[in-house]
Amino acid sequence: MEDMLTIELARRLSDAGLRWEPVSGDRFVVPVSGMEEDVFVISEITVDVHHFATGDVIGFNGTTEWALDSVEQDKVVWLPREDQLRDMLGEAFVSLETLEGGYAVSVLGRAGAVERHADIDAERAYARAVLARLESAAGEGEQSA
Repeated sequence: MEDMLTIELARRLSDAGLRWEPVSGDRFVVPVSGMEEDVFVISEITVDVHHFATGDVIGFNGTTEWALDSVEQDKVVWLPREDQLRDMLGEAFVSLETLEGGYAVSVLGRAGAVERHADIDAERAYARAVLARLESAAGEGEQSA
């Protein structure tokens, strides 16, 4: 999974409160032994989402050679794409810059100061910026409670 969000960073985003409404084009992994490196993409042709009263299920269509028919959404890890992460930052996004050995995303922090988040690729740098905003929002919620 080079040049892609790591499962660990994706889990941290989810744990910090990032919610996923699956749509065509979304990537995910099934975090079970032997499948951690297999990245799936939701597509109306092969992998799609079935909505049930008990919760969403991700279905694998046309996969007769597989034992995997479907998996509950809460059993997979969403790997948001760079464009999705950038969109999540909204108006707080300031810039993306190339660094030696990586990228940095600058955003307006909650206090109005520019914050910089760096990683080895742009997608991970965006993820770190989103994670910081989610954690900051959670911290503010705890302080006001």
